Amino acid sequence: MHRFAADVPFLLFTAVFCYLGRKVRIQEGVVKERLFTVDEANALIPRLEIVIGKLQRNGLALRAALEKLARETDRAPADVTTDDLLRSRPQLNTVVEECDTLLGEVESYGGQLKGLDLGLVDFPTVIEGDVVLLCWQYGEKEVSYYHSCEAGFAGRKPLDPQAPQRTYLQ
Repeated sequence: MHRFAADVPFLLFTAVFCYLGRKVRIQEGVVKERLFTVDEANALIPRLEIVIGKLQRNGLALRAALEKLARETDRAPADVTTDDLLRSRPQLNTVVEECDTLLGEVESYGGQLKGLDLGLVDFPTVIEGDVVLLCWQYGEKEVSYYHSCEAGFAGRKPLDPQAPQRTYLQ
């Protein structure tokens, strides 16, 4: 069984790599999750770089297959479900299974995959008495940002406002 609902439109799966109900559960349960220090999150980056890179490559392959199926069946890509895709392209089961394994690996570290396209992984922490999320983006060499649970990526703030801010190309 995959970590996502078979009848969920496939684009939702590729956008955040988990179905909406799971994403909400993670956000609501953030306090119950393991809390990280910056050093603990940074120690995971070498492994996360490998895992997120594989997830992104697989996601691109799945998205291309989805778009092709949508054209072939004269449907909008948002109307193609995971079941539709795997029924039509059973060879993609191995790709989906690998994605499922890789997602489980991220979860086993305690990270929360928030966006596949940008490779966003959050780690719950406490800053100034508030539970917030350390925010790492694929390509960054260390965790340098955090945001509130509500603000998301758009609300990222530097951990050290005095440090020079770097931009990484995707």
